[in-house]
This record gives sequence, C-alpha cells and structure tokens, in this order.
Amino acid sequence: MPGARDRAAGGVNRVRGGRGRARALSSIHGVFILIVGAGRVGSSLARAMLRDGHSVSCLDEDPEAHARLEIGLEKSWEDAGGQFTVGTGLEIEALEEAGIGRADAFVAATDGDNTNIVIAQIAKRRFNVPTVIARILDPYRAEWYEQQGLHTICPTRVAIEMLETEVKEAAAKVAS
Repeated sequence: MPGARDRAAGGVNRVRGGRGRARALSSIHGVFILIVGAGRVGSSLARAMLRDGHSVSCLDEDPEAHARLEIGLEKSWEDAGGQFTVGTGLEIEALEEAGIGRADAFVAATDGDNTNIVIAQIAKRRFNVPTVIARILDPYRAEWYEQQGLHTICPTRVAIEMLETEVKEAAAKVAS
C-alpha cells in the first residue's frame, strides 16, 4: 500500500503517512495533535481537527479503527493529511511511532479510564507535551485527577448535567 510501512517490533504494525510537521508549521493556528483511541469520539475529534487545519495522528490497537477516520471524507485519511498507527498507547515505541515527540497536543480517548490516565501522564511527564487531555468516564476519578493537575473531560458528567437540566425543565412545566 503506498504510504504505508509495516513494522513488527514493539506492537506497532503499520504507520500510514501524513503531511507531517512542515504543514503544521506553515499554518498560524496549525498544531500537531496525537489522539490515542480512534473510536467514535477519537475519530470524530480527529476529523474535526484535520478540517481545522491541524496535523493529526491517531494511534489505535485495532487496524479496523482506520475506517472510522475516513467517514465523511472525500479522500482517504492519509490523502487528507492524517496519519494512522496501529499499536497500543501503553507502549512507548508505539507512541513514538505515532509522533508523540513532536506533539503539541495529546488526547487520550480510548474506552478505558485506566489506560487514558496512564497514557496522559506519560505524555505529560515523559514527553512534556504542552496540552494533554484525558477522557475519563468515571466522574469521581475525573474530578480527582483534575485536582491532581491532569486536564480531564468527563462525558458522563456532561450527560448527567444535561439530563438534570431537561428533567428540571420538564418538572417545572408540569408544576406550572
């Protein structure tokens, strides 16, 4: 496959190339973003960031996750400028292959809170990525890690707040 490179060591199976750092530096607002986890959340974020002119690399242990990145694109993920690496975010070599050493922003968006917490701390402490965000589903853990200095996003907390608002509005209509 053009632009693809096979790799057997370290859990990294394949890297598909993108436009690289030169494109990110040519844009005033463009930054290099590494997203670990290319499921519904990670892939949607990746497409949005690529559309906004950022360089985006995604790392996922499932090679089939690549298909999600191309949903709604007129060309392939790589032709659009993205990079995709197959590997696990818990392996340093996979993170390096995906570009963590040059990342301006790192998003931990896997489906596991523990994985997201660990890889976010690796990005922040070992690689000194300036912006690190971890998706944490457990509201109590998200709050605790936020207090420890890790930027977290808790979709569960957001859903709870939205549902509370809707129920309170419905109750107010019934009561009036």
